Amino acid sequence: MKNFMVKRVPAPAKLAVAGGGVLCSVLLATACGSASSTGATVTTTPTGVSSASHPATVSHPATVSHRTSATGSMVITTASSPAGTFLTTSSGRAVYLWTGDSAGTSACTAACEGTWPPVIANGTVTAAGSVKASELGTIIRSDSTKQVTYDGHPLYYFSGDSGPGIANGQGSDGFGAKWWLVAPTGTDVTAAVTSFSLTGTGAGTGSTPAAPANNPMPAAPANGPSSMGAGGW
Repeated sequence: MKNFMVKRVPAPAKLAVAGGGVLCSVLLATACGSASSTGATVTTTPTGVSSASHPATVSHPATVSHRTSATGSMVITTASSPAGTFLTTSSGRAVYLWTGDSAGTSACTAACEGTWPPVIANGTVTAAGSVKASELGTIIRSDSTKQVTYDGHPLYYFSGDSGPGIANGQGSDGFGAKWWLVAPTGTDVTAAVTSFSLTGTGAGTGSTPAAPANNPMPAAPANGPSSMGAGGW
């Protein structure tokens, strides 16, 4: 048999090798523990997803004002009465001028404005009836509303008028000056007026309805007195 020469590793060398392995294991464990102790966080960002940690700022819609303006126009027309022709709205409300105002300026505020509300236009102002469009205008009040004027006179309603066709404010001297209806010429109407009917847009307010057609008078009973005696309708 051949003799094999086996080189023995000295015992100290074996210990060194073993010790090196142990030392490597210790160093690896220490490194891992050190990395863990730092609390480092690895973030993985999926494809197509933003890596920003805060969401994008969302813009809020602009504040919407609850005060809106009517889109329709204010129509100033005319009405008639035995006293003459004067201005009203198309719905039949009387409008007045105040002799306490100066041209193009309203002096009616506070309590006066509560009794005599200004005629406010939220849209355009148009003329009807005998009204002259060239005489219509507006002024800006202290609250930024637009008051209708005619021939430079600011126009007002009267809170004491119960509805269309009524002019209870005519000739009033409330708040130290006279209140008059306004003629199409721009002058004041000083005659007494309490009621009226429209002649322009909306004409027919307060008019008497037409009698029904084909409604013959019933015949009187035979040999008896007539049912329609004197003094009837």
